[in-house]
Amino acid sequence: MPTARRRKVILDTDPGVDDALAILLALRSPELDVVGITTICGNVPVGQATENLFRILSLVDPPRGLLIGQGAAAPLRRPLETATHVHGADGLGDLDQFTNQSGQPRYPRPVVPGRLPSAVETWERCMRTHGPNLTLITLGPLTNLAQALQRPAIVAKGFRSIIAMAGAIAVPGNVTRAAEFNVYVDPHAAEQVLQADLPLTLIPLDVTTKVTVSREAITKLTARARDPVGQFFADATGAALDFADRVEGAAVFPFHDPLAVAVAIDPALVQLVPLHVAVETEGPVALGATLADRRRLRREHQNRPNVQVALRVQADRARRLITERLCRTSS
Repeated sequence: MPTARRRKVILDTDPGVDDALAILLALRSPELDVVGITTICGNVPVGQATENLFRILSLVDPPRGLLIGQGAAAPLRRPLETATHVHGADGLGDLDQFTNQSGQPRYPRPVVPGRLPSAVETWERCMRTHGPNLTLITLGPLTNLAQALQRPAIVAKGFRSIIAMAGAIAVPGNVTRAAEFNVYVDPHAAEQVLQADLPLTLIPLDVTTKVTVSREAITKLTARARDPVGQFFADATGAALDFADRVEGAAVFPFHDPLAVAVAIDPALVQLVPLHVAVETEGPVALGATLADRRRLRREHQNRPNVQVALRVQADRARRLITERLCRTSS
């Protein structure tokens, strides 16, 4: 695919198993040119997220010139709550347990640079190098983006669009009855971002929970794979599938973050609705809830939409795109 037609993207991520699969999907998609990846605390502390990123990149041939940064170590106003009980202690399904036939680690610990630029510094450098038509895809809490709002030129001039895996509009949350995890971890950051008049598209649980894959399907898909990514897909998802089976009653893996990347690849996968969305930042029961104004009101009484929200998805087509690119049958 000609370079001029590829969409230049930056990923902001807290790997996390579904983050890892989203990163690999982006790197395997000729429609996208991944120019930067930055980490954020969320599923795991930010240092672990950065180590995980380098571990993921060791599975593929990263793009030449890829810029990497390490972002915020804590939410804006709350203590960090991770999801290691879902994703494994390392966030990637406890990869140290896996060995190859010779007994050596299947996923050796990566070498991580002693110092990395901040997320915002990395974004600035990407903009200087690649120009003003970048897409930011956020796969974790929105803390880095909220911090970037303090330097408006970055956001106002740098991002053509922002795609955020965040929120739950007309469905239950996945960390509390009301809240989706990325928003719950840093609701104050999410509220700042939503009210900042950005070119923002939300990919919420309303659509991500419809694009799933079962343990049995993963076994079949990855058995045919012929490269390390397919093996990683099988290994990394085990802990999350065990959690889903134990807590939710079915060993099913939702493609939360991969769907956000898939929408960057093919926007027609989802139907967008303009809505005004706010975040509950104080309530003890509804903390992190994303509240969309869906009332039928006369135009003069409506809140102006501040975000495009994906509320419908072509689930089968999205699932097929994700799995075919992660589970190549030839190297």
